Amino acid sequence: MLVLRLLNVVAPAYFLFISLVTFVLQIFLFIPSMFRDPSTTSLFSPALLHGALFLFLSANALGNYVLVIQSSPEDLGKGLNLGEGAEVVADWLDGSRSPGSALPSTHFCRLCARVTQRHDHHCFFTGNCIGSRNMRNFIMFCLYTSLACLDSLVAGMAYISAALSMSFANPLAFLTLLPHSISQFFSGALLSSEMFVILMLYLWLGIGLACAGFCCHQMLLILRGQTRYQVRKGMVVRARPWRENLREVFGKRWLLGLLIPVLNVGGDYRRQKEK
Repeated sequence: MLVLRLLNVVAPAYFLFISLVTFVLQIFLFIPSMFRDPSTTSLFSPALLHGALFLFLSANALGNYVLVIQSSPEDLGKGLNLGEGAEVVADWLDGSRSPGSALPSTHFCRLCARVTQRHDHHCFFTGNCIGSRNMRNFIMFCLYTSLACLDSLVAGMAYISAALSMSFANPLAFLTLLPHSISQFFSGALLSSEMFVILMLYLWLGIGLACAGFCCHQMLLILRGQTRYQVRKGMVVRARPWRENLREVFGKRWLLGLLIPVLNVGGDYRRQKEK
């Protein structure tokens, strides 16, 4: 448990540090290098378009990241007749449901010390549980993080291509870039800043692929009306049309949340809460 609590602190710090490094590289290195291209025009230049795209992706990724933390799943133990709430619920070893309650998919998280409905998993990078209230923002966070990493990867490859006078037309060029760069760095032929950018290229690739894969997997579970917790516990869910499953998570005004980071408006959980 101590290791998990430590990870719950280190993982968010790691994400924020990588986000800060990416922002600094984009604003102070990649985008200025695009402005130095004599073949581009000042109006609608690739540098301006890329800068606007990166700021849009970053704002959505960080905005939804904050909303995932802000929209924490409610502690259902406070609304149930459970005595001391979390202290009583902490005794559930299976975590499948609350005593005296038939609420589906309720789970007690020992790290968050609360009971959440439609529990999916505990995200260490946000230090928070993912449930009915913040699932949509978590999906958007994964989506825009993967797109921001892909954008940074392309910009970084363009910078390295110009700095080292090399081409990535051959797919093997990217695979052999790291070992060749390490040998050149220790021989003194490669600057430390260029070596750092090359290392970040592989980090962006790994984070981008991981977030994209996680986002696709999460969307598949949503279409099926399932959560990762239900799949892990082997729970049987009631079959519903996939449109209803999407509407429950994304709400009716899903397009608004796709363009800007906003709270989940129009979702079924809010109507259930009002009842």
